Amino acid sequence: MGRHHEVVEARGHLVDSHVMEKMFDAIVSLDGTFEVEEFQIGRTNVDESYMRMRVEAPSEEVMDALISGLIDMGCATVDGVDAVRREVERDCCAPMDFYSTSNHQTQVRLKGHWVDVDKQRMDAAIVVTPDNKAYCSRLRDLRQGHEVVCGHDGIRVVPEAKERDRLSFAFMSQGVSSERQVETAVKRTANLIRQTKEEGKRVLIVAGPVVVHTGAQGALASIIRNGFIDALLAGNALGVHDAEASLMGTSLGVRMSDGRQAEYGHRHHMRAINTIYHRGGIKAAVEDGTIQSGILYECVKNGIPYVLAGSLRDDGPLPDTITDMNEAQEAYAVQLAGAGVVICLGSMLHSIATGNMLPSWVKLICVDINPAVVTKVSDRGTGQAIGVVTDVGLFLDLLDRALKTG
Repeated sequence: MGRHHEVVEARGHLVDSHVMEKMFDAIVSLDGTFEVEEFQIGRTNVDESYMRMRVEAPSEEVMDALISGLIDMGCATVDGVDAVRREVERDCCAPMDFYSTSNHQTQVRLKGHWVDVDKQRMDAAIVVTPDNKAYCSRLRDLRQGHEVVCGHDGIRVVPEAKERDRLSFAFMSQGVSSERQVETAVKRTANLIRQTKEEGKRVLIVAGPVVVHTGAQGALASIIRNGFIDALLAGNALGVHDAEASLMGTSLGVRMSDGRQAEYGHRHHMRAINTIYHRGGIKAAVEDGTIQSGILYECVKNGIPYVLAGSLRDDGPLPDTITDMNEAQEAYAVQLAGAGVVICLGSMLHSIATGNMLPSWVKLICVDINPAVVTKVSDRGTGQAIGVVTDVGLFLDLLDRALKTG
């Protein structure tokens, strides 16, 4: 049986971003071969490079796998055909050969023209509308009659570039390290927040209960109060312990003032939940004066939206917590629209989930004392994630000071 072949091309910062070598490695690892037919290298930091190459594989299955991987790296076939579209025959069921997206900017060829795909996110199908527009759709949102892009023809992906002079967000660009100076990471983060706000984009916080446990409730509340945050994404636990700290001065029963266990403190979080239920929710508890400080207090007082997503292990949960997974995902996605930077603080699952919803051009900073957490966020496909390995409480305290001193 003869070898199968395809000709692909790629444009962009192929050398600076090490994309080209990754393409070659991917081909060789699957027993494929390649021949570069044309290569034009960009001569400056802003110039793009161009490459056209012939790829061969021992079987059709290997070729499909190769082309799929190369498309995600920024290649496109050069045959000039439109994207293949197939109709959805049943709700939530895509055609078996549907194209599954990455989080990079994607285009599809429709009637001879490249069209940007809206609502970019990873692990989605691409729906083409009757007026030849395209958008990413979760499988559960597909409906009978939708036209979905299939195969790999007529698809072009534009990975995020990493130019040599792109230093404003490169303070941790060499990977996760706990040896970097926390002060430097905080300073760059503060500058990035200010720059994002100046550009009219949104700054979001994804926070776990460790923010309260480490004594950083006041620092994050201050950052929200001073107008640097546009939305807060969290789980039920953050709301519970934020309320506990505000009502009783403890977190997990430990006194915030001196770090000592309060008598019967293990019951405090349940009493906090009960109090919020009696008041009819967090907003009502703030408005009637029951809660007079804290993270969610500042959100309510300053009109900052917050989303609390539920989980199987939740106590209560709080009446504000969204217990339906699909509804919680949608609420997160609504707030992430227009985001310029997302800062994840001590919450592995919510950080990974948020990263999966973001396009690759939205910057994400993951702060955690455990280096495995920031590594996992990146390994789950969020390649733009920057890891800062440090105590979340220390990071927030320094960030609050940096933003205040401006």
